[in-house]
Amino acid sequence: MILMTCVIFFSFFFNQNLLYLIVIRKRDNAVNIYIYIYECRTPTYLLDLALFKPDDSCKVSKDEYLERAKKTGFFLESSIEFQKKVLDLSALGDETYAPPSMLTYPIDASQAAADKDADIAMFAVVDQIFATGIVKPEDVGILVVTCTVFCPVPSLASRVVNRYKLREDIEAYSLGGMGCSTGVLSISLCRDLLKVNKNTHALAVNLEVISGQQGYRGNKRRSMMVTNCLFRWGAAAILLSNKPGDKKKAKYQLMHVVRTHRGADDKSFNCVRSEEDEDGFKGLTLSKDIVPASAVALKTNVTKVAPLILPFTEKLKYVINLIARKVLKMQSMKAYVPDFKTGVDHFCIHPGGKAVIDGMMEHLKLSEWHIEPSRMTLHRWGNTSCSSIWYVLAYMEAKNRVRKGHILWQLALGSGFKCNTAIWKSLRNDQNGPSPNPWLDCIHKYPQPVWT
Repeated sequence: MILMTCVIFFSFFFNQNLLYLIVIRKRDNAVNIYIYIYECRTPTYLLDLALFKPDDSCKVSKDEYLERAKKTGFFLESSIEFQKKVLDLSALGDETYAPPSMLTYPIDASQAAADKDADIAMFAVVDQIFATGIVKPEDVGILVVTCTVFCPVPSLASRVVNRYKLREDIEAYSLGGMGCSTGVLSISLCRDLLKVNKNTHALAVNLEVISGQQGYRGNKRRSMMVTNCLFRWGAAAILLSNKPGDKKKAKYQLMHVVRTHRGADDKSFNCVRSEEDEDGFKGLTLSKDIVPASAVALKTNVTKVAPLILPFTEKLKYVINLIARKVLKMQSMKAYVPDFKTGVDHFCIHPGGKAVIDGMMEHLKLSEWHIEPSRMTLHRWGNTSCSSIWYVLAYMEAKNRVRKGHILWQLALGSGFKCNTAIWKSLRNDQNGPSPNPWLDCIHKYPQPVWT
């Protein structure tokens, strides 16, 4: 009974993915206690991260964006003023990127243009992965491609298979319509597939296509026009492995994935929708319920993450506070909010917008230093949807912040409504390469005082 209690104690308070074997031996009137720790899961290693850096000809300043919006003839003067106000408050800089189809006169809304925009970004990051020589195309056994609003036929995953002549038995998936948190979701799917496909590599590709075909052309301002102002062009490719020998060359090991889906709640389900306005123009609608829906999803997710990452002392404080409030009925006592900084070194918060970052900072009680990578990513790249969290991670690497043994928490919100978390452990001090870091040519300019 005592032995079983000890095992449960260690498993709950220290790490739920480890098996603790406690052996008590009595020898010569002395009692010796031995603790053996075994890892229960199939490891998932991150070998490489490739990020898309578009050509400089695709840079769009805020002023240029407004000038192009005027020339389209789509928007009323009041709508242009609204977009200017959104951009002024957005914390976006003047070096974000738009795809070629958005930079033509008139805007090219054809299927061919959207296909080309997707191919440029998607193939650029996959090319980087294969150029390093870490893995050959025929060695990739799992492929997951994510993109929210652009879901062509054949699928994006099929286009990657065709381009690189990947093998016939590859497990290939395209995830669409699942929002900005799909970057973490793709890692979750890759991890699960790696559990049942031994000694293989998985490739996750995260992108968003904001081509002329997807842009909103109507004048419904507050609920549908905001996304035009915040979303920008970006993509990421993440190479994963479950091969034991790859740990020596890996950058990170995946420790936990926690997914929260609030789709059963009608308000959460409807707070982000793709629909047409009264004039028949299609776009993404953001309802007034998005803020409370985000808060509930975040709280639910964080509650599940806390036991996995917090040190024993923080867990003990939480339990004592809970007993005092619920059992001893000490109603005047406030609920204890754990200090997540005691268990996490770096926070990769999805830069979905200024309000999103500020809200995360307040809820998790983070410092300016912890939230800096997300703020600077929003300024430099804008909201690149499911690839955004990877630009945040690359900022930390470019600043040489990440050291061996550090814990990183990726946290993203998305339509549905979802909140997804991935916890990583750094396996080395030098995080440079193998693929080039897109921050390196401008990292000396950051951080910038862009938050007002």
